[in-house]
Amino acid sequence: MTDDTKGGKPAKGPFDSDGARSRGVARGLTNYGDVGFSLFLRKAFIKGAGLSDDALARPIIGIVNTGSSYNPCHGNAPQLIEAVKRGVMLAGGLPMDFPTISVHESFSQPTSMYLRNLMSMDTEEMIRAQPMDAVVLIGGCDKTVPAQLMGAASAGVPAIQLVTGSMLTGSHRGERVGACTDCRRYWGRYRAEEIDAPEIADVNNQLVASVGTCSVMGTASTMACITEALGMMVAGGASAPAVTADRVRVAERTGATAVAMAASRLTPDRILTGKAIENALRVLLAIGGSTNGIVHLTAIAGRLGIDIDLAGLDRISRETPVLVDLKPSGQHYIEDFHHAGGMPALLRELRPFLHLDTLTVSGRTLGEELDDAPAPFTQDVIRSAANPIYPVGGLAVLRGNLAPGGAIIKQSAANPKLMEHEGRAVVFEDAEDMARRIDDDALDVTADDVLVLKRIGPTGAPGMPEAGYMPIPKKLARAGVKDMVRISDGRMSGTAAGTIVLHVTPEAAIGGPLAYVQNGDRIRLSVAQREIALLVDNAELARRRAAQPIERPTADRGYRKLFLQTVTQADQGVDFDFLRAGVTQDTVPKK
Repeated sequence: MTDDTKGGKPAKGPFDSDGARSRGVARGLTNYGDVGFSLFLRKAFIKGAGLSDDALARPIIGIVNTGSSYNPCHGNAPQLIEAVKRGVMLAGGLPMDFPTISVHESFSQPTSMYLRNLMSMDTEEMIRAQPMDAVVLIGGCDKTVPAQLMGAASAGVPAIQLVTGSMLTGSHRGERVGACTDCRRYWGRYRAEEIDAPEIADVNNQLVASVGTCSVMGTASTMACITEALGMMVAGGASAPAVTADRVRVAERTGATAVAMAASRLTPDRILTGKAIENALRVLLAIGGSTNGIVHLTAIAGRLGIDIDLAGLDRISRETPVLVDLKPSGQHYIEDFHHAGGMPALLRELRPFLHLDTLTVSGRTLGEELDDAPAPFTQDVIRSAANPIYPVGGLAVLRGNLAPGGAIIKQSAANPKLMEHEGRAVVFEDAEDMARRIDDDALDVTADDVLVLKRIGPTGAPGMPEAGYMPIPKKLARAGVKDMVRISDGRMSGTAAGTIVLHVTPEAAIGGPLAYVQNGDRIRLSVAQREIALLVDNAELARRRAAQPIERPTADRGYRKLFLQTVTQADQGVDFDFLRAGVTQDTVPKK
C-alpha cells in the first residue's frame, strides 16, 4: 500500500466531496453531475478574487449587505460590514458579504409592507444558494429586520441579527426633536395652522440628525428589542445608536459570535421556540412597542409552525406593564434607553415574566446572559414593575361584529377619554377618497365622530399601508382637536400616537364587516370590554352584503399577482400562505 492509499482505497483529494465536506466552500455545491468538478470550478473562480486555499479552508460567514442610497436607515452599513468582517477574521472565519433587497419605509411604493415578503424570499434564497456556515443579517428600517428573520428561519442556516442602530436626535429652537413622533406632532401643528411654512421647513432639517433608524420606539426600535428578546442578537445589541463606537463594537462581536454559531451549528429553530416568541411578546408589551410588532412576530413565528393566539396576547397584556418611558408612549428617545442600560436592564426588570431557559446566539440561556448583565444604576428611562409608566401592556386586542378576527389598539398611546366612546361613523371608502375629502370644509364631521377608512388592508391597498393614522380633518385641527377615534383595516407607524383601531380582520377588500359600514352608523369602542362594535343589526348587515357583493382585488402579472393571490390576513402575519410552515407545532402564549 502506497502513501496515497488506505486499505486499498484512493485517498481523498482536495476536490473530492463526501458527507464530511458539508461546510465552508464545499457547502451546497452547484450540480454538474460531478461533485469533484463542482468544487474545483468553484474554487477556481473564487481564487480570482485573490483568496488562498488557507482562507477557503475556514468557516464561511455570509454577511447580508442591505446598504442603499435610497435607505438612510442603513447609511452606516459599509462601516458595520467592515466591523463584522473584523470580528469574523479575529475568530478564524472567512467573511463574505453579499447584497439583497433593501427596503426603506419612506421610499417604497405602494408601501414597504408590500415588499417585506419579497425581501424575505430574497434573503432565504440567497442564504440557500451560496455556501455559508452562518450568516449575519444586517438590517434596521422597519420591514428589513422581520424580512431577514423570516428568511433565515426558513433557510435553517445559523443566523444572527445585527441592527443598524438609531439616528441621533436634533434640536429645533431649543427643543430636542427626533423622527418620527415629532414629525407627526409638528406636521399636525402645521395642518392646524399653529406654525407657518418657514418653521416647518426648519423642523424638517432637524428631525433626522444622522443616518440610522427612527429615534423613538417605532417599528424599527421595536423589532430591535424584540430580536434581542428572541435571542437572535448579541446581548445589549438592540439600542446603540448608528453612529457610535458602541454600535461598531456590537458589529465586531456579532461577527465573532457568528463563527462560534457555525462551529456549533446553532440554527434558528433551536432559538426561535414557542417560549422565545412568548418572551418577545412580553417585551413588545413592556416597551409600548409598535402595533406592527405583532404582525411581524406572527410572520416570523409562522415560518416555524408557531401560531400566536391573540386572546393569549391580550391575557398577558393585562399583567405586563409598560416600563420604558420612550416616545410615543412616553417622553425619551432610543439613545436615552441605551444610556439607561438598554435591553439587558429591561429584561432584568421583566425577569419574573420571562422563560429564562431559552437559548440565545451566544449558546447560553437568557437567564445566564442576565446573570452576567451589568449591575443596575439610577436612571429614569427604564422603570421597575412597581413604578410603570402604564399599568398594563401597550397593546390591547379588540373583537366584535366589526372585527370578528380581531383588531389592535395601542392603548398606551391613546387618549384615555376616548377609549370608552360611541360615535357616528364618517366613512372613507379608500385612501384616495380620504385624501380627496378629509380637508374639505364641507365634510360633515365633528370631534365626537368616528373616522372609518376601508380597503387599506393586506389586499386592499395592497400591502396594508400605514394610512391607519388618519389625519384630523383640517377644520377640526384648526379648532384645536388633537385626537379622534379612528378605525381601519390598515396599519399605523410605530412612531404615531392616538386612539386608533388597526388591523381590523377580515379586511374590507375581501368582504369583512368593515366593508359595509355606512356614514351615520353608530360605532362603539370599549377598550375596557375589549370590544369594537358596529351598532347595526344582523338583518341590515345581511341586506347590505347582498346589495354590495365584494370582488377580491386581482392583478394580471408579476409580483402583485403573487401578492394578491397568496397574502394572508393580519392575524397570520400578512405573510404568503405558501411560505408559512405546513404544520402547526405550537401555539403561544400558553395559559
